[in-house]
Amino acid sequence: MTRNISILLSLLLVAACTTWDYPDRFKQTEGLPTIDYVRYADRDVAITQAAMEEVICLVGDNLTSIHDLYFNDQAAVLNTSFITEHTLVVSVPKNLPLEQTDKIYMYNKAGDLATYDFKVLPPAPKVTGMSLEWAQPGETVTITGSYLFAPLTVEFPGCDPVAISSSDGSFFEVTIPEGAQPGKIKVTTESGVAQSVFMYKDSRGMLFNFDTDPHPANHGWHAQVIETDETALSGNFLRLGDPSVTLDEEGGWNDANFSFEYWPGDWDEPVTYTDSPLLTSYADFSEWKNMALKFELFIPSSNPWKSGAMQLIVAGVDLVTGGGADVPDIYGNITAGANNMFISGDGKPMAPRALFRPWTSTGSYDTGDKWVTVTVPYSEFIYNSDGTVNTYEIKPETFTSLTIFVWSGGVTGTACNPVIKIDNIRAVPYK
Repeated sequence: MTRNISILLSLLLVAACTTWDYPDRFKQTEGLPTIDYVRYADRDVAITQAAMEEVICLVGDNLTSIHDLYFNDQAAVLNTSFITEHTLVVSVPKNLPLEQTDKIYMYNKAGDLATYDFKVLPPAPKVTGMSLEWAQPGETVTITGSYLFAPLTVEFPGCDPVAISSSDGSFFEVTIPEGAQPGKIKVTTESGVAQSVFMYKDSRGMLFNFDTDPHPANHGWHAQVIETDETALSGNFLRLGDPSVTLDEEGGWNDANFSFEYWPGDWDEPVTYTDSPLLTSYADFSEWKNMALKFELFIPSSNPWKSGAMQLIVAGVDLVTGGGADVPDIYGNITAGANNMFISGDGKPMAPRALFRPWTSTGSYDTGDKWVTVTVPYSEFIYNSDGTVNTYEIKPETFTSLTIFVWSGGVTGTACNPVIKIDNIRAVPYK
């Protein structure tokens, strides 16, 4: 905006485009205006299109007859100090049109209309998400963002751009081309180019892929099922729940079936982390406020999820370690080791967590018998188990462990028998 203001001020010095010193000299004229061409406001270069909020200059005749000016169906703000018989300086409206006609509409005081062909470009595109970041070539995914107006192209690493002809601006569908390689995707529209923050098949900060982990996946009080079947995304996945196991309407305590724990550390004294390393060994959490926990999720329509919250709990060694050996907590007390502090707090701040509970919007949630990518920003790890606000101070070393427990969350739903499959748990940049 500062640049636009400077442009307008400089234009006031040009006699052909100003009446600053004599505002009373503007006189509304009769008849209809005509436009010969449109140019940039700060240089004499003719243009046929401009971006929203860009300052431009209409050049023609009888422009003082313009009483109302529209770009598509959006009204422009007129300032008579910038209107002469032959020039009119104006900022293109900042709102997207409801109907894009690619025309300027000029009404005189009597309501008579003159038009001129001119295209308003939306802002440069932004790419914010992909329905399944670990989809295989040949699968169709949805790309989400803003200003994704067709025609556009989307480019996966290692492949030629794919042309997209249909999009409402907020999302489009694309089939992943053969040969697509891991990396960021690029979207190009008439307004510019955008590159995603996320990566296709992102393996950065991979905490658990349940196939080739250099550390044990289960490392706590429970050993949840790690398996593969015909629904597998690739290789093994973690499964919580079972068709024969009921989760009650309160999301009642059932850690034997709905809790996955990875607590680093062994039973030695002092604790060592050779066989069960700190998760901070696999991802850099120094910029955790700009990161997210991501994973792929599959919940079959036959066994939807209707109660409890998926508590995504992080805790440093001050709250929990995998073995029985203790280490000093943040208060100087010897209370760590395998314990309940991460759940109960034992009278101290509880371990911070996010509460993922998508079923609450409709009463039931499944992924439609397909895998989807879930993104939970670490900035949302602000809760206690009952949904109240957590007071524990999060630091980079807080992310040494991870517990996933479908339980409570301060919500009441419907008793259900959910099957929850999870793969590729990772900590990655989010913005």
